[in-house]
Amino acid sequence: MGADLLAPLMFAGALLLIFSGYPVAFALGGTALLFAAIGEQAGVLSWGLLQALPSRIFGVMSNFILLAVPFFIFMGTMLEKSRLAEDLLTTIGQLFGVVRGGLAVAVVFVGALLAAATGVVGASVVAMGLISMPVMLRYGYSEELSSGVITAAGTLGQIIPPSIVLIVLADQLGISVGDLFIGALVPGVALASLYALYASGMAFIWPDAAPALPEETRDIPVGRLLRRVLLVMLPPLVLILLVLGSIFAGLATPTEAGALGAVGAIALAAANGRLTMEALRETMDETMRLTSMVMFLLVGSTAFSLI
Repeated sequence: MGADLLAPLMFAGALLLIFSGYPVAFALGGTALLFAAIGEQAGVLSWGLLQALPSRIFGVMSNFILLAVPFFIFMGTMLEKSRLAEDLLTTIGQLFGVVRGGLAVAVVFVGALLAAATGVVGASVVAMGLISMPVMLRYGYSEELSSGVITAAGTLGQIIPPSIVLIVLADQLGISVGDLFIGALVPGVALASLYALYASGMAFIWPDAAPALPEETRDIPVGRLLRRVLLVMLPPLVLILLVLGSIFAGLATPTEAGALGAVGAIALAAANGRLTMEALRETMDETMRLTSMVMFLLVGSTAFSLI
């Protein structure tokens, strides 16, 4: 078996394991080790090649840029545990609820804001699904439109800074995280805008799939509603501007900005009276799990690229 045949078989094997439901990190790493053994038996590879794997893994684990990953995960998880998404959705939903499809637009808006506040797709999708789906179904939205809007809005965390995916991508490509954040900001906002336009268009074409909120749920004085919107939106927006602004202005590295965001998330939770030992424990546990997942992915991809 030659090297020209070994490479596509290795790629196909990794895809087969991933599509079979195996964890991506173990699929990549296991495929790399398996085909290293096959290549050695075929005389294409040498076991000496694997001697470079520990040093490659050590280089990944000692990378200063990747220290930003647990900080941003902690920030997003803490904001999720403090029920930021629930407050945002309730308030923004009342603001846009006067028009058909307004609740769907509110879900997209909150999803974009959560993406900028968390940087973690899983946290955004779970939070949006648990909070938004029952509300949308209760007010007569179709299941298809509700699930589609929530899923699309939740995945905005992949592209809107500070995205964990962008941090890992910048490390792998050897480019500045700040430059990648700046480059992804406009496409992320444009994508969120297109989602909102699509939801509005669907509401116009199929009014029964996205009705306006009932009159009794919108019976709130305008001044009181605007004041509530300001109080709910301003704190996370200030935190996002501080985190991203410090990176864009060159005042802080992504790791330092992530630490600032983590402290800011704790401060917001405390200001809302929701900073409890239980919330802190759950946040740290989730941060550890997600960070471990990212690191295992990097180790598996390092082994895969080496072979």
